[in-house]
Amino acid sequence: MKNLDFGIYHVFNKSIAGFKIFNLKADFLRMKELCRYYQIEKPSLKFSRFKEFSKLNKNPQMKLLWKLSSEKKIVKIIAYCIMPTHLHFILKPLIENGISVFTSKILNSYTRYFNIKHNRKGPLWEGRSKRVLVKTDEQLLHLTRYIHLNPVTAHLVEKPEEWKFSSYLEYLGLIPPQECICEFEDVLEINPQRYRQFVEDRISYQRELAKIKALLLE
Repeated sequence: MKNLDFGIYHVFNKSIAGFKIFNLKADFLRMKELCRYYQIEKPSLKFSRFKEFSKLNKNPQMKLLWKLSSEKKIVKIIAYCIMPTHLHFILKPLIENGISVFTSKILNSYTRYFNIKHNRKGPLWEGRSKRVLVKTDEQLLHLTRYIHLNPVTAHLVEKPEEWKFSSYLEYLGLIPPQECICEFEDVLEINPQRYRQFVEDRISYQRELAKIKALLLE
């Protein structure tokens, strides 16, 4: 890997008891907005004000996020996948405790959003974020594939590009730059066509592996 000053980590967050907390497209997009927004160390607007601002203007949200993307960040998002019951990230902290600060903000903010929306109280997430240090280029590359195949393994979609709530389409170069939230070019050399083949060649194997794992846990 080209830049490991603070290390690169696989970060995982799961809802309490596997409760489905992302149900509608709006829920998934809310988390994506939170990830983009809370990467910034000192955003020029509070998130609530940012949301209000977006309602008053014609499609200013992406323009503002694009502006925010040039501000100083606390983490770099290398890959992500938002699943109905959990989150996967590959993160590189850019300041001390960057991952802890970032995950705390996005999880707490989403909890407030979800609780208000569903008239509930209490925690939404299962304990602290789990994280594992990524040690090699090969491990990083295979980890991105594992994350991007999560929706396929769970039989939510047949192909990873059908899942709109992960970074896979960014890796394939199919998302406009102003809508991207990941920065992976300085740690991974990705050719979109070769990467697509690399990921899709693993679909059947990863599904079978998931079946075996489920049987062992029964």
